[in-house]
Formats: sequence, structure tokens, C-alpha cells
Amino acid sequence: MSHSSHAEEDDDVEIEEEYLGDYASVRSIVKEALPFQLIATLGGAVAGLILTGMTEELELIPGLIVIYPAVLGMRGNISCTLGSRLGSAIHMGLITKIERNPELTNNILGSLILGFILSIVLGILGHGMTALLGLESAGVISLTLIAVLAGVSSGLILAVIAVFLALGMFRFGFDPDNVVTPAIATIGDIVSMFMLLMAAKVVLML
Repeated sequence: MSHSSHAEEDDDVEIEEEYLGDYASVRSIVKEALPFQLIATLGGAVAGLILTGMTEELELIPGLIVIYPAVLGMRGNISCTLGSRLGSAIHMGLITKIERNPELTNNILGSLILGFILSIVLGILGHGMTALLGLESAGVISLTLIAVLAGVSSGLILAVIAVFLALGMFRFGFDPDNVVTPAIATIGDIVSMFMLLMAAKVVLML
């Protein structure tokens, strides 16, 4: 191997070490993640405010209080996983644009299907657990319909947000892994609570 080849390899190693050192430094992680973690804390409080506005729906739909924490947890788990997968795919160079990207399409479609299936399961379980505890339930159909409407609608909204957020943060020089997951967790709580409220209102009108 020539001297120039050795020099090029040494330069590449130095550049990689310099990049990785800054990428993985405590300062870099805290600097990028802290603002979004603070926003996430504020977002949790906003979701709580939305819950306080659901007093009437919680009273009129027995069993709703049983499924609402599960709806938030399910939506957060699926959407945060989507955000994490998108960040990894962007780092690997698998996602560079939105148009005609099978990796992106598969990730979004997979998260939506998961949300739909788990929403059905959640509605059935919510009714079953409520009945087993001897509590009044609005019925398996009503609770399942609420879970599906809230889960699918919030999942679609969060999927769009996750895509644009991951690509946008990467293009502006931020690490998507530090930003997307806490951001989606926060936005997910707010969106899920709001869509749960809307779904409950729809069911009450039926």
C-alpha cells in the first residue's frame, strides 16, 4: 500500500474520531436533548389539562377511565418506536427523502397497522376488565370504537409529525435520536388525549 493511501486512511480515522467524539460527548447529548426534555415535561402538563376537560365524558361513558391510560401508553410506545426507527434509518442512509421511499412507507404502514390491531384489543380488554371488577361498562362496542378512533387518528397524525421531525432535525444538524423520541412522546400525549376526547364525543353522539 502506498504512502498516500496510508495518509488518506489516517485522515479518515481522525475525521471519524473527531465526529464520533463530538456526537457522543456528554455536552452534545445534554445540549441537544435538554430543551426537548423540558418541552416534554410541559407537554405532559398540557395533556393533564385536556384530561381535566373530559370530566363529562368520563362520567357518561363507564369504562373510559380504564382505557385512557392504555391508549396513551400504546400510542406513545408505537410512535416513539417509529421515531427511533426513522432516526436509525436516516443515520444508515436508508431514508433521505419522503417521495418513493419503501423504507419510510413500510415503517409508517407498520405502525398504523399495529395501532389498529392493538386498539381493538384494548377496547375488548377494557370492557372485560371493567366487567370482571364488577364495574359498569359502556359496552365492548363503544369502548372499542373509542379506542380505534383515538388510536388510529392520533397514530396517523404522529406518523406525519415523526417523519418531518426526523428528517428536519437531521438536515439542521441535530441527532434525531436525541430529539425525535422525547418530542414524539410529548406530542403523542397531547394528540392522543385530544383525539380520545374527540372520539368520546363522537360515540356520545351516536
